[in-house]
Amino acid sequence: MDSEQPKGDLRSSLAESIDLAEWEWLKPHVGRDAVILVTPDLDLAEVGEALANDNAAVVQRWIDEQAIAKPTQAELAEWDRSGTAQFTAMIVAPFVLVKLIQP
Repeated sequence: MDSEQPKGDLRSSLAESIDLAEWEWLKPHVGRDAVILVTPDLDLAEVGEALANDNAAVVQRWIDEQAIAKPTQAELAEWDRSGTAQFTAMIVAPFVLVKLIQP
């Protein structure tokens, strides 16, 4: 991303990059410890913008509040078991931000 890009444009660009992802597609990213699970109450583009802008205070607050986290072993096992988990996802290198789509 261009560091000169206005804040609103970055969030808009990130929002446009959000797409659906199947669990199978995410497995390689889990293997490299790059997947971050975002709670339903947070906006993926907002989280992506904070990561892209290295807004450590906001990101740390979300971590402390458990609003963003690496998936737990229990979550990974459940997604493997079901085989049908779907997500909304967005790449903010080196991370893949995901929100579980509730069945």
